[in-house]
Amino acid sequence: METVNNVDKKRLLLVGGTGFIGMHITKEALIRGYQVSIISKKHKPLSERLDGVEYLTIDISLKENLFHVLRGQTFHYVINLGGYIDHSNYFDGGGKVFDIHFTGTKNLVDCLNKRNLISFIQIGSSDEYGDNPAPQNESQRESPISPYSFAKTAATHLLQMLYKTEKFPVVILRPFLVYGPGQEGNRFIPQIIQGCLNDDKFPVSQGEQLRDFCFIDDIVNVVFLSLNNTDAQGEVINIASGELISIKDIVINIQSIIGMGAPQFGEVSYRVGENMQLYANIGKAKTLLKWESQVDLKDGLVKTINAYRAYD
Repeated sequence: METVNNVDKKRLLLVGGTGFIGMHITKEALIRGYQVSIISKKHKPLSERLDGVEYLTIDISLKENLFHVLRGQTFHYVINLGGYIDHSNYFDGGGKVFDIHFTGTKNLVDCLNKRNLISFIQIGSSDEYGDNPAPQNESQRESPISPYSFAKTAATHLLQMLYKTEKFPVVILRPFLVYGPGQEGNRFIPQIIQGCLNDDKFPVSQGEQLRDFCFIDDIVNVVFLSLNNTDAQGEVINIASGELISIKDIVINIQSIIGMGAPQFGEVSYRVGENMQLYANIGKAKTLLKWESQVDLKDGLVKTINAYRAYD
């Protein structure tokens, strides 16, 4: 990645900036000279805040509160990572998930001062594809299977409509499985790493799913490539490594690198409606953004494992 980019202190609003991807983007934005403000739902303790970053604590699904916080503020760039991954069914809390991901995005669009807005980067999800056949490509009709993926799809369609009708400057990045240092411990790869580092027996599925994992540094790089790319505006763009691998092989690779751990394959059921082959066609990213993954899977896993070892 570039070290410094003279942006004359352009103002960047990062929604969900205290999460895994958001923290990595924030650190890179500071290196590049952006003036960064972060919106997060949870209060960030002073001891954990980064110097030079403005922290705004607000639930973006509450429009009146969001309007009050953003009133009078001008941002040149917005990156929307708001919300969290939650595959709850609609009647088990999924309605709230929808509000955060769709209503929150709509509220952002409504409350932002759009006069000086150069670019709005929406971070979507490969889950929007649902049961579409692999390799998934951007021309396929989305087929969401949860309130989370439905909300992401609805937000995608809203933003594309706004681009078509009012030239709202949105780029919709659709990452596949992102991993790397600092990821939440309840995510797949961190769980496997921790289980192996502890030399535990731990349950996993049979692992026949084919997936595409993309290292965090590659995600950060493509976000900044998208900020001033007018050719990409209005587009949905898959972001992935292009390397498909089975879940079982990921587990075995992690176990081999660490040299410990005893995964118990077949003890976790597949998710209802889970797509067994979810990996991306990344031709559009190469064409429009001149981007492709630079970190291969083995190197990314080693970097991630070393980071978790350092945390212990």
